[in-house]
Amino acid sequence: MFVFVLAVVFKLCTIQFVQGDKYRAMAQKRTIKEMEIPANRGNVYSADGSLLATSIPKYDIRIDAIQPRDQFFQSNIKALADSLSNYTGKSSSFHEQTIRKARKNKNRYFLLARNISYSDYIRLRSFPIIEKGAIKGGLIVEQTTKREHPMGGIAERSIGYEKIDENEYATRVGIDGAFGKKYLRGESGRRLKQKIGNGKWKPIRDVNEVEPKDGLDIYTTIDVNIQDIAHHSLLGQLEKYEAEHGCVVVMDVKTGEIKAISNLGRNTNGKYYERLNYAVGESHEPGSTFKVMAMMAALEDKVIDTSSVIDTKNGRKMFYGRPINDSHRGGYGKISAARTLEVSSNIGLATIIDDNYSKNPEKFLKRLRQWKLDQPLGVSIIGEGKPVIPKPGDKIWSKNALPSMAYGYNMQLTPLQTLAFYNAIANDGELIKPRFLKAVKKFDENIEVFEKEVLVNKICSDKTLSEMKAILKNIVERGTGERLYSKTFSMAGKTGTARTDYANNEEWQKNKKYISSFSGYFPAENPKYSCIVVIHKPSLDVGYYGADVSGPVFKRIAQKIFTDTPLIDELESLDYENSLVEEDFEKFNTFSNTYKTIMPNLVGMPAMDAMAMLENMEIDIKVKLNGSGVVKKQSVAKNIKLKSNQTIVLEAS
Repeated sequence: MFVFVLAVVFKLCTIQFVQGDKYRAMAQKRTIKEMEIPANRGNVYSADGSLLATSIPKYDIRIDAIQPRDQFFQSNIKALADSLSNYTGKSSSFHEQTIRKARKNKNRYFLLARNISYSDYIRLRSFPIIEKGAIKGGLIVEQTTKREHPMGGIAERSIGYEKIDENEYATRVGIDGAFGKKYLRGESGRRLKQKIGNGKWKPIRDVNEVEPKDGLDIYTTIDVNIQDIAHHSLLGQLEKYEAEHGCVVVMDVKTGEIKAISNLGRNTNGKYYERLNYAVGESHEPGSTFKVMAMMAALEDKVIDTSSVIDTKNGRKMFYGRPINDSHRGGYGKISAARTLEVSSNIGLATIIDDNYSKNPEKFLKRLRQWKLDQPLGVSIIGEGKPVIPKPGDKIWSKNALPSMAYGYNMQLTPLQTLAFYNAIANDGELIKPRFLKAVKKFDENIEVFEKEVLVNKICSDKTLSEMKAILKNIVERGTGERLYSKTFSMAGKTGTARTDYANNEEWQKNKKYISSFSGYFPAENPKYSCIVVIHKPSLDVGYYGADVSGPVFKRIAQKIFTDTPLIDELESLDYENSLVEEDFEKFNTFSNTYKTIMPNLVGMPAMDAMAMLENMEIDIKVKLNGSGVVKKQSVAKNIKLKSNQTIVLEAS
């Protein structure tokens, strides 16, 4: 027993004096921990400074019920209960009893208020007992932040939010996700907390060890008014046609700034919300909107011109054993190349491309590569879809590949890629990368400013551009988009209708699905905005053609932008010289400086100029004007010396 006691004493001394620091550190590590305090993410603003996303601080107020000294607690508990009663609406006795019970049970983490705003937090901090802080009052404050979108669900997916998966892993999408790490996140703070049992940790002090630094603010290119127009125009059409999902993008022609982007998908309850970023991330067969690219390639390669005659047969033509049909029953017969695009003839475009490129498909594909259609645009938002442009040797390549591509099948593009190309046509051939950001700021200080980025300086010749602009305008005036035509407002663009989930079987024939689209720009003569609308799988019972489904959204957006959105005209220069104006001014100036007291000849002069001249003479006279327009008669003849207070009557008509 004596030896055993000696061993125990030896071990205790070893632990106390030799390994004491090690075990004390281990104990402290288990009971005291430095916790991270996430910084407030920077705000996201629209182009005009409207708030699109912000971090709102929320607070949980707790109390260490055994921390206050007994005398102090007993003398102030009633006042604290009264204050809490005024705040919560519950009785004072209720609050007093619950706090006393917490003190009796030695509850060091008793909740007083959860998820309150900053103003409520300031109010509660003034209540008795807890106003003394953590040491004397036992106050425990825990702050969290919640991301809010003042515009609600409008553009929420593109603006960005945090998404938690089934494994509690957080990812961020949209602008918030693309620029969160670099700009929005900020620097986290640190705070010491002590373990109080049951897995709970209590802050040791009511101040932080290291204060968090808020993230920078991002100013986007989004125009809230245009965004609102685009969102509700798309939503109304999706509901009308009971479609699966859809998107719309509005882009500034000259700068490439995205002014509006809306992506709406339907949930199981039939309601639409910002589900996925279809405009940026969804690649699909573009259908007839790609016919513009095919036609431009043929025009630019000079294998046809707009007047070339194309035989579209009777609406059905065989290509390498496979039929291609036109939607117009009976076909269009022999028509010009320009007309094949205006009426959106599948046979016409397939014939043009197959006749001129089948022996050398690389020539056609090279043109598409020059326009960057084979690669992503490289936009800032994460998750951009990849285009698919097949080439000889690929699994999906066959003799029918070229005829199919001519009218937008056997290939894939994202809506944003298609829009960028149409925007280049409107922008006199300059292909611009779509842009979502204008600047990054810290308060009012610019940290980084984003400028226009040109991908291709000139996609084609001015001649091809001029011909294509005329065709796109004619599509709306007399082609497949003629139902969208308005005498008071000009638009240019191309309709598109593409099959999706298709297969040559009986099941698909019973349940056909289509993608309806419209891409173009407005006004047609001096384009300000380009726009694309894509709607997936509308109900066939209501309609599915691009002109019926997507076209009206395009038209509604275009007209409402120019009726509801104020426009600012910029003058390039005020230094404008007009020789005729200069000559008239010198004549008038000489005339007025010559006749100071002598009546001039005012006949033939505008009445307002004549009045001004008489009123500026060096003699006090009275002038009476009868009528308006040009002076026909004057009461005092020319070259007569005038007298003071004399009345002169001018007759004008």
